[in-house]
Amino acid sequence: SAEFLSMARKVFDMIDKDQSGFLDKAEVVTAVRADKAVIKFLTNCGNKNLQYLLVPARLESALAQLDSDRDGEIDANEWELAIETALQNKLDQRAAARVAQAEAAAKEIAQFTGEYLSAARKCFEMIDKDNSGTLEKKEIVKSVKEDTDVIDFLKNCGEENLQFLLHPPRLDKALDALDTDKSGELDVNEWEDAINRGLAKRLSQLADERERRER
Repeated sequence: SAEFLSMARKVFDMIDKDQSGFLDKAEVVTAVRADKAVIKFLTNCGNKNLQYLLVPARLESALAQLDSDRDGEIDANEWELAIETALQNKLDQRAAARVAQAEAAAKEIAQFTGEYLSAARKCFEMIDKDNSGTLEKKEIVKSVKEDTDVIDFLKNCGEENLQFLLHPPRLDKALDALDTDKSGELDVNEWEDAINRGLAKRLSQLADERERRER
């Protein structure tokens, strides 16, 4: 905002060619036709009346709105009042954009989480061929060799030990790490613990991707 206010003062001075401290119509018309810095500032300033100075058909009306004391010129106080309005509009727009981004992020997180957890449940059920509620080593070995849906989920799940189930040299060590009660099988709780770690990792990656998009 300090940068915006500083630029606003410079633009006033650029328009005020005779350095009278007032902007008359002739000065405004000349500046909005020829001065690129003035045009750029007014285009993005956030105050419609200042922006309308760039539109010949609306210039007279805009000048009348800005010239609150009706003396035919825009003085420094009238300019600053317009700039304060412009700045507030810009701040409001930024606040609204932040709210919109936060709402979009929350929606994206909720959707991703729902889809991820649903895919995780399906993956467990696809591996658990005997419907015992636990995953035996032989079931896992068979699935990670043959079932493309299981393979695709594990590849992208975000949990290192689940991903290592896809690599035969690392499978036993990964199973041991996942099998926290050392029963020789993975039960639902052990699976969900791993899935929650994977989800946290994937959500972190999603946040990084979103931050890059918003830059």
